[in-house]
Amino acid sequence: MAQRFPLLLLIVYLVLFTLLAINPYDRAVWFTENLPIVLIVAALVFSKRWFTFSNTAYLMMACLIILHTIGGHFTFERVPFDWVTDFFGFSRNHYDRMAHFTVGFYAYPLAELLLRKRLMASRCVLFMFPICFILAVAGVYEIFEWGYAVSADPTAGAAVLGSQGDVWDAQKDILADGLGAITAMIVFYGIYYRAIGRIAEPVA
Repeated sequence: MAQRFPLLLLIVYLVLFTLLAINPYDRAVWFTENLPIVLIVAALVFSKRWFTFSNTAYLMMACLIILHTIGGHFTFERVPFDWVTDFFGFSRNHYDRMAHFTVGFYAYPLAELLLRKRLMASRCVLFMFPICFILAVAGVYEIFEWGYAVSADPTAGAAVLGSQGDVWDAQKDILADGLGAITAMIVFYGIYYRAIGRIAEPVA
């Protein structure tokens, strides 16, 4: 069962993708939001030939894939998330923040790759590099969203940007990505602490 877990996640994604491809709120937004996710899934499928992540890593990566696919169908601003908004008294729909938090979960598989391939000789770098990588990717993606927002149809552009009137939306999204990455690395160190402890720090 454990060996089939990645396949099970893939089937769940394909079923969800197919269902949510039917009559999305905005087809242009749906395409834009799903394109990077489809590329991620394709990369994971093909990469399995030469590197298989742990089931924990696949599960953490699936969180973003599922949340983003749902967000692409409704647009992130319109995802039915009112129960959380009402419970905490938020003034906006924070579904997109939750999705951004799961972007940070990709620090876990990156760290797993670095550790198992012995690409890092420092415990500090092993912890910091995946976090910094996620922050860099988050910044580039925010620039992409901004570029799409100013060049596309105004309605579709605003839906993809998803700022909901918050002028600090991009910075808060990047912060959510970073916090997710820190959380993922804490989990990673909790699971791999013995292997990490065997890394010989270079002598100054």
